[in-house]
Amino acid sequence: MSNKYPCIVDKFCQYEKEKPNQLFLAEPVNKQYQNFTWAEAGKEIRSIASYLQSTGLQKGDKVAILSKNCAHWIMCDIAIAMSGMVSVPLYPNITADAVNEIIKHSEAKIIFVGKLDKPEEIRKGIPENLIQISFPFYFNEGCLNWNDLVKANAPLTGTPAINALDLACIVYTSGTTGTPKGVMHSFHAMSFAVHSFLESNPPFIDEKFFSYLPLCHVAERMLVECGTVFTGSSVYFVESMESFSANLQYTQPTVFLAVPRIWEKMQEEILKKMPQQKLSRLLSIPIISGIIKSAIKKKMGFAKCKYFYTGASPINKAVLVWFSKLGITIQEAYGMTENSALSHANRKHSAKFGTVGQTYPGVDVKLSAENEVLVKSDANMLGYYKEPQLTAEMFEGDWLKTGDEGSIDAEGYLTITGRIKDQFKTSKGKYVIPSNIESKVLAHPFVSQACVVGSGMPAPLLLCTLSEKATKEEKPIIVEQLSGFLSEMNDQLEHHEQVAKIIVLKDEWTLENGILTPTLKIKRKVVDELFQQQYNDWYKIQHSVAIL
Repeated sequence: MSNKYPCIVDKFCQYEKEKPNQLFLAEPVNKQYQNFTWAEAGKEIRSIASYLQSTGLQKGDKVAILSKNCAHWIMCDIAIAMSGMVSVPLYPNITADAVNEIIKHSEAKIIFVGKLDKPEEIRKGIPENLIQISFPFYFNEGCLNWNDLVKANAPLTGTPAINALDLACIVYTSGTTGTPKGVMHSFHAMSFAVHSFLESNPPFIDEKFFSYLPLCHVAERMLVECGTVFTGSSVYFVESMESFSANLQYTQPTVFLAVPRIWEKMQEEILKKMPQQKLSRLLSIPIISGIIKSAIKKKMGFAKCKYFYTGASPINKAVLVWFSKLGITIQEAYGMTENSALSHANRKHSAKFGTVGQTYPGVDVKLSAENEVLVKSDANMLGYYKEPQLTAEMFEGDWLKTGDEGSIDAEGYLTITGRIKDQFKTSKGKYVIPSNIESKVLAHPFVSQACVVGSGMPAPLLLCTLSEKATKEEKPIIVEQLSGFLSEMNDQLEHHEQVAKIIVLKDEWTLENGILTPTLKIKRKVVDELFQQQYNDWYKIQHSVAIL
């Protein structure tokens, strides 16, 4: 395959030459912005690439990045590509054990360590024989220093030749089977995905991106990192979640991506300051309406924003409708790590809320006999690293099996109707595996049946029925026992898995009422159909346990 689409290194070198003195990266450190032009970033990137080549590592060797988003994350990623090596980005909030597992599985030879909340804790997972390099602004003891390496290594010159078919990165998904799954993407897959995205949107020229969702997540990496580099734009970072609003207002981005939970929080903040009744009244007055919309956008940091996106998990249609009344059209996109986040999206002027939109150019979609969404494009992964069996299970010929159930309307808009598999994402964009939590709950003597729900919600809910033993107890005793149990169980779960409420339902789940299969498994889809309308109300219940 010829390099039909320029890769990230080609595009970086192009803009480094064309706009050397224009801003590329802006990162707040102790509230002071550290700015890097394309030329300044280029010098550091080229010297680090030169250093990587001097270490004796071979082309195709793996190099890990462990850091929150920052200017040097992007510089590092480009340097790894420029050196002919493969980047392995890690989530900055995973456990030391998970770091260790991924480093060993990926066979990473070097790790860059940057901005972390608890560096000494997470670094315990890094094998002692691994070279560790610390980013500027976030020095870590026992690491080589990025700035020293920049000074000591002459920068690479010219535009390094990258083969489109070469492996660019291994992106690890949150392991649901206990086995880490490293998604392998070629330079061509990433370039194709960016090209297809840009082809289906109005021209992106000198945009301002705002980076705060993890860059190791495929959506942020493709939209923000690649979006910036491929269009010669600039990216501003968030310093912390506490400074999120201030950083957003300072940046005034033209492109903004958020997961559903962020949009929900923004809605909550606006309604705290202006109750719905008052807002609706003001928006109904012609001239006042425009003033109110502009004021809200400016206050949020969106005075100049042209493109609003949401992805990573399903968003409530009502949230999209609500924001549209403020003149903010949020484009819901759909994709996964395994297809470079390139599948479907709603376009700005033809968004159909409640759907995830139409395919991108070059993406084919079809439904299996079970209505599973299957997609085919050049953006699909090469496979899972060192996992041929798992790779084979993900494909039907050239078609990638998404695990999502869907329907497609006459205009080609896709609606996701459920998961073929049981796992789901909360509005924070993280997967929850119900069976893990349910097995803990079913060990409690008061619980007979349990089902964890909450796709697209801020946190999971646990629906259950009571055991015969529990029915002999007084209601306050049951509530006290289950409340204490919930608190203990949540301490053992990852933050995104923690259950918000236990809802005790009155009626047993049976074959007769359609909730159980003949083998007595719970039909999750039926549970959702029966109770979904009440999930939000249950989530807002004051106490942690409610007996209905």
